[in-house]
Amino acid sequence: MSDRDIMALTMSAERRWMDHWTAGPTHEGEPVRRGDKAPDLDLISEDGSRTQLSEQWANTPALVMLWRHLGCGCGVDRIGRLKDEYEGYLASGLNVVAVVPGDIERGVAYKTKYGLPAPVLADPEYTTHKAFGLSHWSEEQVLYDAPDEFCTLTEDIGMSFQADRRAEGRHLVDDPWMQSAEFVVDTSGVVKVAYFYNYCEDFPDPRLFMTAARLAQ
Repeated sequence: MSDRDIMALTMSAERRWMDHWTAGPTHEGEPVRRGDKAPDLDLISEDGSRTQLSEQWANTPALVMLWRHLGCGCGVDRIGRLKDEYEGYLASGLNVVAVVPGDIERGVAYKTKYGLPAPVLADPEYTTHKAFGLSHWSEEQVLYDAPDEFCTLTEDIGMSFQADRRAEGRHLVDDPWMQSAEFVVDTSGVVKVAYFYNYCEDFPDPRLFMTAARLAQ
């Protein structure tokens, strides 16, 4: 796919972000907990083929990372941490995979641009996030570090946010309110750790996942 085609997909995803921004937080989930069976969904792999999420934990425990959206600065920070943590996860026996919202073409471009070390699976409609029980964050959970003048959910404010990020080369796309979460799932498909972020920078301690992986084997 050409850069022009990727940009067309990105601009469409920017419009979806704006629609979600002005609507505000609306989605309430029923969180999956430790001991629950992990949902299994049909997703899109990097080569465009269909794959079942359960394939990720078929032979070894998996760390399933549900990405908030493909324009979030916290996501870039998470990639930076993941680069440092990744070899430790693999050594503990974890198969790491990131489920990203949107088109697989944007997901692969995002992975390449920021050096995301894990494979990505695409879920254009956030069906995986919802199946695992993720909710929309409240306004304060998203805007906790924003100036007061930016805490109004108008189209003008949203356009200002988007223009600022676009100038930085990072488009605001997809759903600004969707929660992030990470799950360790054992080879029987049972959730061993369910880590739901309370806000964008609520990054997990990697030792939690590595210990769970060792105990799950």
